[in-house]
Amino acid sequence: MAEPSAATQSPSVSSSSSGAEPSAPGGGSPGSCPALGAKSCGSSCAVHDLIFWRDVKKTGFVFGTTLIMLLSLAAFSVISVISYLILALLSVTISFRVYKSVIQAVQKSEEGHPFKAYLDVDITLSSEAFHNYVNAAMVHINRALKLIIRLFLVEDLVDSLKLAVFMWLMTYVGAVFNGITLLILAELLIFSVPIVYEKYKDTSKTPWNCKKKGRISTWKPEMQQLLKHHLIVITLLPVL
Repeated sequence: MAEPSAATQSPSVSSSSSGAEPSAPGGGSPGSCPALGAKSCGSSCAVHDLIFWRDVKKTGFVFGTTLIMLLSLAAFSVISVISYLILALLSVTISFRVYKSVIQAVQKSEEGHPFKAYLDVDITLSSEAFHNYVNAAMVHINRALKLIIRLFLVEDLVDSLKLAVFMWLMTYVGAVFNGITLLILAELLIFSVPIVYEKYKDTSKTPWNCKKKGRISTWKPEMQQLLKHHLIVITLLPVL
């Protein structure tokens, strides 16, 4: 009597197991970063989504805030920019605090401090987390120190000559642009070129669709023309 029941249960078990076998080729979730994979989709994936405008509100806020900061630093000193930012933040929080106090006094409510939820947040940094950050930073610092020593003490003559040529070219760049202008240009390019490339690229010739290895993706003619005009406008923007 037990055999028919086992036979009736086997199709359901096999169907459930067969339904669990297929998986996505990339192995990641739909919202994961397609270019970086599931393993490295951490901070790098967040940056990838940011510069490709996956979330328009988030990217727009970051882009607008950093651009305003750089433009302010180009027009004013660092002390003035920091002072104005702190004054603007204090004006918003104080105004909101006074407004909520007046509303509570008129309505005779006892809601408490409007920022109580944020004041109760634990923002203390543990010693373990601090040591982890320091160790991660020390890895990059030691690597940079080794590279600097290797270049300046001419361990490899070709690499040292490359650095000398690059610094010589940067003297001409510094004669035309200052550091803030270069940062503004870099931000405009970072937040515009990837999305323009993604919009106008020829998807039929991308590397993951090509059978032949080593073949790079080609751009449409209108993409090349648009990118050319885009770079010209960005380059002439500081001059104007």
